[in-house]
Amino acid sequence: MSLTDNIQAQRREKIQEFRRAGFDPFYNRFVPSHSVAQVLAEFGPLAGPELEKLGATFRLAGRLMLVRKFGKAIFCHFQDGTGRLQAYVQREVLGDEAFTWFKKLDIGDIVGFEGTLFRTRTEELTLAVRRFQVLTKSLRPLPEKYHGLTDVEARYRQRYLDLLMNPQVGQVFRTRTAIIRLIRRFLDERGFLEVETPMMQPIPGGATAKPFVTHHQALDMKLYLRIAPELYLKRLVVGGFDRVYEINRNFRNEGLSSLHNPEFTMLEFYQAYATYENLMVLTEELFCFLAQEILGTLTFTYQGRTIDFSRPWRRLDLRESLTEIGGLPREVVADRDKLVELALQEGVQLRPGEGYGRALTKLFDLHVEARLLQPTFVLGYPTETSPLSRKNDENPEVVDRFELFIAGREMANAFSELNDPDDQRQRFEAQLAAHAAGDDEMPHALDEDFLMALEYGMPPAAGEGIGIDRLVMLLTDSPSIRDVILFPLLRPEK
Repeated sequence: MSLTDNIQAQRREKIQEFRRAGFDPFYNRFVPSHSVAQVLAEFGPLAGPELEKLGATFRLAGRLMLVRKFGKAIFCHFQDGTGRLQAYVQREVLGDEAFTWFKKLDIGDIVGFEGTLFRTRTEELTLAVRRFQVLTKSLRPLPEKYHGLTDVEARYRQRYLDLLMNPQVGQVFRTRTAIIRLIRRFLDERGFLEVETPMMQPIPGGATAKPFVTHHQALDMKLYLRIAPELYLKRLVVGGFDRVYEINRNFRNEGLSSLHNPEFTMLEFYQAYATYENLMVLTEELFCFLAQEILGTLTFTYQGRTIDFSRPWRRLDLRESLTEIGGLPREVVADRDKLVELALQEGVQLRPGEGYGRALTKLFDLHVEARLLQPTFVLGYPTETSPLSRKNDENPEVVDRFELFIAGREMANAFSELNDPDDQRQRFEAQLAAHAAGDDEMPHALDEDFLMALEYGMPPAAGEGIGIDRLVMLLTDSPSIRDVILFPLLRPEK
């Protein structure tokens, strides 16, 4: 029998011992009067004599994290979802029988306490326990205090233990919630309406990616987990919702990395009678608002490098970036054939129907993206790689689009929307041809309903998508997307 099995057997026997004595080891009628955080905030500043004058009884509950026994007295630390507090248990206060039962408790058990507050000789705020109630008897031992749960993959697989043993992890996810709440506030105050659009779609669209496939039994039809909500949100713009947004999950059947999880959270929003230039200003305002609210500053450190959100942010043409930052010869960037040849030499795989535009963007990925530390709007994306964007009035080979890069990674993608139904149909047909040629990231069918919506008339508009997970990584100084997703997808354990 392993050590863990032996411990579990001992704890199961304790459960039976409690039950034989008439105690329920999974009692569910204890109601705390305060959380630990409330106690620390309201009574933490009080001195010992002030605490004695209170004469108040507190009911607190939490998990035992540390127990120190001193004969007829026990000091223990317990924590709830808000913080940790010390408790002091005395034989002469509880009585011999209750004190004996308390000594049978294990680290990891969840206990309800009732008592008064005082300060120890070391001035630590402490609960003097008068009564206690076992609320949940744990069967498995927690990881050791000093070695903790340090294996990275184990932390992701057993996030519940990660949260218990590493308080800073819980703070990351509280910050994530605060960021999403602030985004909603920012957009709501500017007249945007939050909506929900289908997660399962008959035709995947709105982005270029391989979808997950499922099947609806009753209708006997194939459905796809959405890769983006874009085409449905634009339908709402047609329907008169001039400012609309959604914060929800997207699904893309792609690989895993420190920046990619197949299931991820996106903010996507659309504004009628706006251009991509308007959204650059709005994006600066949003990111600066979040940094100020979360960090209290526009200058902060991410993975040892200083990021400065001070406005205005740099605007950089895609082709210029390849020469200025990527170091590619200007004459090669300007020559279609030479650039495609260079891309092929560097291992870029061109999909059916792709050429210069794809070569530009993939060489940007290889030579420029990682070097864009400070906030930078990259402009001038080729029409070939932007099937939903409005062509530039002066140069139809590029579209009115930007991608935002911070800390060497893409943070946002936005453009003035294509609202010409005939132009949109032609671009969809080009995607269909690519799918027929073997590109399974392209849609397999025309979304005729979306085209019909455009034929009714969509007002001029601009839209943007922002990856919530990467944004949380940036504002919490987290190196991997798995650090900001509670339950990231992992390979099965062997």
